[in-house]
Amino acid sequence: METLNKTTQVIKHPANSRGTANFGWLLSKHTFSFGRYYNPERINFGALRVLNDDIVEAGMGFGTHPHDNMEIVSIPLEGDLEHQDSTGNTEVIKTGDVQIMSAGFGLTHSEYNHSKTDRVNFLQIWVLPKERDIEPRYQQITFNPAGRKNKLQTVVAPDDDKALWINQDSWFTLTDIDANHSLDYSFHRESNGVYAFLISGEATINGESLAKRDALGITGTNSLTIAASKNAELLLMEVPMIKSPF
Repeated sequence: METLNKTTQVIKHPANSRGTANFGWLLSKHTFSFGRYYNPERINFGALRVLNDDIVEAGMGFGTHPHDNMEIVSIPLEGDLEHQDSTGNTEVIKTGDVQIMSAGFGLTHSEYNHSKTDRVNFLQIWVLPKERDIEPRYQQITFNPAGRKNKLQTVVAPDDDKALWINQDSWFTLTDIDANHSLDYSFHRESNGVYAFLISGEATINGESLAKRDALGITGTNSLTIAASKNAELLLMEVPMIKSPF
């Protein structure tokens, strides 16, 4: 594995360092500054602006609200999420699905727990767009979990017709690695960074240990080695390392 060791930089964000919002119907863990949680050292990782780990109680959700000029990715981890937006889309996003919404020049949408009895847990991710004020768009794909078993499964990309299209030079990859297995990930662009979020299990990335919901941001390298010490599910988000949006 080749790395650019002289310039490699690593930022580790343990799960318990995240911000918390608890509204009763919603328990949200914020990796980056969001809502009432503000940390000047946690504004963004390049184009990655928001990574929220949301648990929504049965029958509850986010009422209609606006967005513009943001790429918004939703990944259910448990349960089903109901989506409606002003472009006419009404969908249920199930576990195994990945959804993206390019807010473009502006739209409104709502998100609710589709179940009246069970909670939903999903990742809400915002990426700053490459081009502003595009036509709003929506896309959703069901991905086969077998496609990421001890393999890398691309779910979001600007250049892959099997993945969701994103208005940014960003690639999202899911992987489910058995204990004592390892995988190598090669950057699509050397100038990008990768923000790795460990959904479950235990793993090391380039020798850095991660437990459930820990995260690691890495720049200045062209590849990663991921080794699972326990069965591990990871989301890798490769993004351009643009400056802070503020």
